[in-house]
Amino acid sequence: MSYKTDIQIAREAKKRPIQEIGEKLGIPSDDLLPFGHDKAKVSAEFIKAQVGKKDGKLILVTAINPTPAGEGKTTTTVGLADGLNAIGKNAAICIREASLGPCFGMKGGAAGGGYAQVVPMEDMNLHFTGDFHAITSAHNLLSAMIDNHIYWGNELEIDQRRVVWRRVVDMNDRALRDIVTSLGGVSNGFPRQAGFDITVASEVMAILCLSNDLEDLQKRLGDIIVAYRRDRSPIYCRDIKADGAMTVLLEQAMQPNLVQTLENNPAFVHGGPFANIAHGCNSVVATKTALKLADYVVTEAGFGADLGAEKFMNIKCRKAGLAPDCVVLVATVRAMKMNGGVARADLGTENIKAVNDGCSNLGRHIGNLKSFGVPVVVAINHFVTDTDAEVQAIKDYAKTQGSEAILSQHWEFGSKGSADLAKRVAEIADSGVSQFAPLYRDEMPLMEKIETIAKRIYRADEVIADKKIRDQLRQWEEQGYGNLPICMAKTQYSFSTDPSLRGAPVGHSVPVREVRLSAGAGFVVAICGEIMTMPGLPRVPSAESIFINDEGQIDGLF
Repeated sequence: MSYKTDIQIAREAKKRPIQEIGEKLGIPSDDLLPFGHDKAKVSAEFIKAQVGKKDGKLILVTAINPTPAGEGKTTTTVGLADGLNAIGKNAAICIREASLGPCFGMKGGAAGGGYAQVVPMEDMNLHFTGDFHAITSAHNLLSAMIDNHIYWGNELEIDQRRVVWRRVVDMNDRALRDIVTSLGGVSNGFPRQAGFDITVASEVMAILCLSNDLEDLQKRLGDIIVAYRRDRSPIYCRDIKADGAMTVLLEQAMQPNLVQTLENNPAFVHGGPFANIAHGCNSVVATKTALKLADYVVTEAGFGADLGAEKFMNIKCRKAGLAPDCVVLVATVRAMKMNGGVARADLGTENIKAVNDGCSNLGRHIGNLKSFGVPVVVAINHFVTDTDAEVQAIKDYAKTQGSEAILSQHWEFGSKGSADLAKRVAEIADSGVSQFAPLYRDEMPLMEKIETIAKRIYRADEVIADKKIRDQLRQWEEQGYGNLPICMAKTQYSFSTDPSLRGAPVGHSVPVREVRLSAGAGFVVAICGEIMTMPGLPRVPSAESIFINDEGQIDGLF
């Protein structure tokens, strides 16, 4: 049997005018700022008017550690929401926007797949409504104003050796990781070492995604620490007087984007921090808005549950006062076999033993998620090569872990294939059994928070951090930042910091290479192992295969 490709399915989508999608959620057309016919931003005035309304149920979709075999977290998010609407529920989706870096690198798009997609796919994976460009511009405006302040006399007495605000660009470019700026003579300023991160790692991205409104946004921007004086006292963005102009640049970007699924159900797509180097969740304002407008909100957190879900619980929910009613953990037969030692070329052959061997990764994630006090359902994202016996093996294993696994065929059949999953998730969300609590207390010392995540989520034996890092953490505690949560920057491919170590490793160490204070976003970043905040392109980047075909359509993007 032959199947249509994701892009073929997306191009055949029968999209409805975005005003009709807004009507499903009770959003008047006057409160939508259209970007063409199929996407729009929701006005800040409308969002403010929803305060005080009862929240719907919050459902988090996360996954096992990603493998080249594929897991389909976004596809399952879309399929589940379509399934909920198909069984008569009022459901909306909240997912992140796609970064240009991975789209032209190796990961591809972020709009789902098969018959569980969000459209317009090409727009979402490219410039969309310009949010990432606004974030990049706001971030780099601050960079320019810092260097300009130093050039014109340095009234704030910035120690040029201790400027901690790097520049950003939304592209994978390893050549920009470490650079020297202001070369070429006196008129160009004072030379100093600097560097670039990718836009999704920007603190401005995190701030936009964690802010409640423009007032909150400007305060958080003002709280950004950009540099230090010789006496180590901090200099803030507000000292540079950049926070007002940055807020102006971000005003429209703060408004959530409304689009639709292939089945014309509403989807908010807003914000895009990566989960391996940032906090990995869509914006608080989009999630909170959706909860006021829909009875069920299905959202996702990036990469595996050890990264995205952990940060969703410990950072986003803590900061925004949210609590998930149910967690859906996505797994595939193919990924279980790969975790069980099967080569990618052999994944199409039935192998029950390999499925059982690979389920240790699934079990670790189930246990971790349950430690937050939330009920967990495993969604088996179906591939056509899966056998009944392999699927049953995952179901049987999930039972031994105090959970349940449900086969979902949303990729192939859309909402018809996800109805069983939707019914069970709705039952659990409505039951009120969730007793959510973050993993650690605000008052816990920063190093202990890092160790708690490493030992309880990654199951490491120890955290390796030198005296300089430990002293830095203690200094931040003395400055009043000790109550902040931790954002771990770590490889997404393993519970450990070794990307080749699959399954459920124990007895490993977590080396912390660097710590960064994101005072505006409200967390401390711990950079572990070899993880980079500016990715590089692969040997053969996806960009080599992206072009406009003879029919004027974009090929190779998805």
